Amino acid sequence: MNSQNEVPETFRALRVFKDAETVRAELQTLPLSELPDGDVLIRVSHSSLNYKDGLAVSGQPGVLRRYPMTPGIDLAGTVLTDDSGTYDAGDRVILTGWGIGERQDGGYAELARARPEWLVRQPGGTDATWAMSVGTAGFTAMLAVMALEEYGVEPGAGEVLVTGAAGGVGSTAIALLAAAGFTVTASTGRTEEETYLRGLGASNIISRDELPALTRPMEKERWAGVVDTVGGATLAGAYASTRSHGALAVCGLAGGSDLNTSVFPLILRGVGLLGIDSVTCPQPRREAAWARLARDLPASTLEQVTTVRGLSEVPELAPQILAGQVRGRTVVDVRR
Repeated sequence: MNSQNEVPETFRALRVFKDAETVRAELQTLPLSELPDGDVLIRVSHSSLNYKDGLAVSGQPGVLRRYPMTPGIDLAGTVLTDDSGTYDAGDRVILTGWGIGERQDGGYAELARARPEWLVRQPGGTDATWAMSVGTAGFTAMLAVMALEEYGVEPGAGEVLVTGAAGGVGSTAIALLAAAGFTVTASTGRTEEETYLRGLGASNIISRDELPALTRPMEKERWAGVVDTVGGATLAGAYASTRSHGALAVCGLAGGSDLNTSVFPLILRGVGLLGIDSVTCPQPRREAAWARLARDLPASTLEQVTTVRGLSEVPELAPQILAGQVRGRTVVDVRR
């Protein structure tokens, strides 16, 4: 057997512990017996840093369902064994969602176990770094773009708004929409990122303060489509200003989970509110999204939005992503 396919006796993982007063993250070396149940054993090479991971590693409530736990809602690696017979040793796979890094130990470890139906084969011509540059953020952005297109939003229909534009989902959504021929307007609180956002394909930049200021039930029509990663008053303003028969793909709540608005855009303009759930997305749609990501989002495009950091650096990065100080995507090389 190739040494790369041998099953090690121990593995390194970033574990989050909770005691009476504190939550802490600590790198540990664990025996194989610490892994959760699952037919597929994976040698993980890369994960990524998402907003939800920042919450988990920083000890914020509401993400980790038990302690100790290994965070990391994304992973990419190589199959070592599969008791179900679905995958062969050496197959390269991607896992996002399905509660890993929340209910089950996730990607911040050198080994992981999973159910075969959770996995997607890595598209040909790509590698693990690319996969985690995409990660949950890029996968969610792709689902949002697909949902808008399926609703009938076309490139010639007008501007498509992306909120939280400098974040992971927002950055990828801009690149995907621009590649598909849409005119993209980026909403951001980071005005210093204008050059970066235009480089991704944004034609227009607006301040994030503009949307919450739109408080009437229906505002002047502007957006043919919206990819919203913020929620709250930002989503309400974007919804009120969406054009007739436009749609909003809603996939985040960085600005709040409340939605104080009215039904008028729904029933007087035919506006669609499209919920994007990347966690339990069915496998056929996952495969379609990843195939299109491989086509429309090559590694050369992702290089400008991606930083690679080591697993040992994650605890110091977690509060930074929560503070909105992380641009684009952060890939985590779990081997260092």
